[in-house]
Amino acid sequence: MAGRTDPFTLCVMKTKLTLRMEEDLVRQAKVEAKRRGKSVSRMVGDLIASLRAVRSEKESLPPVTSSLIGILKGRRVSENEYRRNLRKKYG
Repeated sequence: MAGRTDPFTLCVMKTKLTLRMEEDLVRQAKVEAKRRGKSVSRMVGDLIASLRAVRSEKESLPPVTSSLIGILKGRRVSENEYRRNLRKKYG
């Protein structure tokens, strides 16, 4: 069966990537990787994959909705403040 690929065979590509960063950050990455039971490479790969997933999610939203993502990041809005703004906007 030459030329056929086993559908259960996992294809793993490993391409070398060199990153330059502060020595302290490298140390922290190694400690965190050990704590998680992963390699630093796997953690970087997971991070890039999660960024791609967030981007895909954002792109699937209507433009107005996607423009609002993160607009209140780091800000707490109370329910009273929210209601006050709605009354002000809609009367």
